Amino acid sequence: MKLITAIIKPFKLDEVRDALSEIGVQGMTVTEVKGFGRQKGHTELYRGAEYVVDFVPKVKLEVAVSSDRLDQVVDAIVQASQTGKLGDGKIFVYDLDRAIRIRTGELDDDAL
Repeated sequence: MKLITAIIKPFKLDEVRDALSEIGVQGMTVTEVKGFGRQKGHTELYRGAEYVVDFVPKVKLEVAVSSDRLDQVVDAIVQASQTGKLGDGKIFVYDLDRAIRIRTGELDDDAL
């Protein structure tokens, strides 16, 4: 099993959710986060004063999948979230040792 963590632009969330639904992904966790990568934030103008926005709003998406579906899910996220511009985000993949569905007690792949 794998845990996929994707950091994407907020306006791409619906497209990513739809793409994952189309390939049969049934659950995900979404968190609003702030951060920066190579773009290192940006400057904005507010009431005539310029200020630096150090942390850019992003969405963190977490999806647990069986190992054999990893490439399919990652490809769907990349295709749906890609704009071709700086700040599109990152995807991280972790090994997932155990998953348990609390309601039924199902384990691992059955719990996903």
